[in-house]
Amino acid sequence: MKEIHDLKGLEVGYDIPALPGMDEAEIQTPCLVLDLDALERNIRKMGDFARSHGMRHRVHGKMHKSVDVALLQQRLGGAVGVCCQKVSEAEAFARGGITDIMITNQVCDPAKIDRLARMPKLGTRVICCVDHLANVADLSAAAQRHDATIECLVEIDVGAGRCGVQYGAPVVALAKAIVAAPGLKYAGIQAYQGAMQHLQTYQERRAKTQVAIDQVRATLDVLIAEGIESDIIGGGGTGSYYFEAASGVFNELQCGSYAFMDADYGRVLDKDGNRLDQGEWENALFILTSVMSHVKADIAIVDAGLKVQSVDSGLPLIHGRDDLEYVQCSDEHGTVADPQGVLNINDRLKLIPGHCDPTCNLHDWYVGLRDGKVEVVWPVSARGKAY
Repeated sequence: MKEIHDLKGLEVGYDIPALPGMDEAEIQTPCLVLDLDALERNIRKMGDFARSHGMRHRVHGKMHKSVDVALLQQRLGGAVGVCCQKVSEAEAFARGGITDIMITNQVCDPAKIDRLARMPKLGTRVICCVDHLANVADLSAAAQRHDATIECLVEIDVGAGRCGVQYGAPVVALAKAIVAAPGLKYAGIQAYQGAMQHLQTYQERRAKTQVAIDQVRATLDVLIAEGIESDIIGGGGTGSYYFEAASGVFNELQCGSYAFMDADYGRVLDKDGNRLDQGEWENALFILTSVMSHVKADIAIVDAGLKVQSVDSGLPLIHGRDDLEYVQCSDEHGTVADPQGVLNINDRLKLIPGHCDPTCNLHDWYVGLRDGKVEVVWPVSARGKAY
């Protein structure tokens, strides 16, 4: 894999944690590292699954926020485009050359709507979600103002209790309004249930997904009766994609975390009762950290604390070690239980973050490793793009 970024003039340890060609031992910590072999296997596996089930895969870029990873997912996994959550995030992907972008969220602020309407000028297809009528008029006005086309999905609340209208008639009413609005195009239905992805058992997830499938099927029946065709019926995540793929209803998957994995998804069980990170997917993302203090014989202090990881889904796991446990963190320090006193100053550990999405957003760079060498250094392109 060839490095495509101009890193000339960047100083290791100040601007950037490493440069291509360096040994893994030379990387400045704490930082995000990618096992490129594992990442590529994950991407190919999901791509093969989607193709074998006649599905499109629109990868969720909010997870990695990286143009480079998204392009890799298109090249190796056949992804048709990218999902993201915010207009500025979408714009980062568009400026990076992604030409099919869906914002799986509502865009309501006038300034954000105006930026959205200007994005097709960057050469990208733009899709967003809608769940109220007034938003249709605002999107239409902006599209006309910029001589653009904004495609719209009607979002259904299939159980998250967050955004989205109820299934059936409310969806039809919005779809008709979109069809009638100049500058807009009705693209289909968004039906993603995020919280359900992390239910631990396969049976729990299947039952929740079936609710969504039934609601979408009933809605499509009504839309078809009204002569309204849906190009996209989107949903599906790392914890449920096989249910949507087998439904005969969904035609686009929106999986994100499968590519990197994290400790929280690792606790989710497959149909055979195995953890998702023990066969179905591989851990490809790690926080590389170093031991900075070991005054107490059974406690080591590492340089990865709260400022380099999100612990909303629990503390990180230590990759490949069952003799150590990451037990506590503060702003700049992590406490590792080392009951046998095996760690030394400057020893390195790879942490599996509890939640990959917000962890990635805390960093500027990914360091891609293969065979103990730095192969690529990629910017977290949309890091901080939250508006």
